[in-house]
Amino acid sequence: MQLNELTSETFEQALRSKMPLGVDFYADWCVPCKAADSIIEKLAEDYQGKLSFGRLNVDANREISDRYDLMSIPAFLIFSKGEVVKRFVGLKKIKGSRRALNRLLTSL
Repeated sequence: MQLNELTSETFEQALRSKMPLGVDFYADWCVPCKAADSIIEKLAEDYQGKLSFGRLNVDANREISDRYDLMSIPAFLIFSKGEVVKRFVGLKKIKGSRRALNRLLTSL
């Protein structure tokens, strides 16, 4: 599944979505980010209709990554009603990510 590429121009609009939004913060040079791609894409398939997904290149959109104090990537932030409700930093396994997302989505 192809994720929406977010930019400074489209990020704010994506945050206004009625559906919770998961954003994969990455950089092209980041090896762990490349490893996380398949996990994020699989989660996007699994949670289609429950959680929208996007990707944001931190090098091209530094002001957004600075706004959320991202010091490490890969980072995957979940937003609900424009606010961060969950942060995943570093490469995570898909099984643990599903468990955390299921818990989070039932509480929103």
